[in-house]
Amino acid sequence: MAKSDFIHGKSWAVIGANDDPDRFGFIIYHHLKSAGYLVFAVNPKYQTVDGDPCYPDLKSLPQKPDAVDFVVAPAAGEKYIREAAELGILRLWFQPGTWRPDFADLTADLKLEVVRSCVLTEI
Repeated sequence: MAKSDFIHGKSWAVIGANDDPDRFGFIIYHHLKSAGYLVFAVNPKYQTVDGDPCYPDLKSLPQKPDAVDFVVAPAAGEKYIREAAELGILRLWFQPGTWRPDFADLTADLKLEVVRSCVLTEI
């Protein structure tokens, strides 16, 4: 999967978005938003992120995003991978430290497109 296919999408969900400006969940969310993307914060622990609504899961979003950026520990990732597949969200971007080796088979079986890189260096 070409990174450019992800970058040209108009909307993103950030799994693990948070309201702490020193943490990557906030930094990535704010970076994508500042770059002009429609961005949805996803984290069941927050009501808002960067002044915007925060959703507990992908199925709660007001629209299906073009891509999902993972900024969560690998232990939390599998349920969101499966949820994305169920919703027809096919593009998943994994930040450094969010990937587990078994995700390779899971994402391949679910026919998902994957990028493993820091979105901050790509967009």
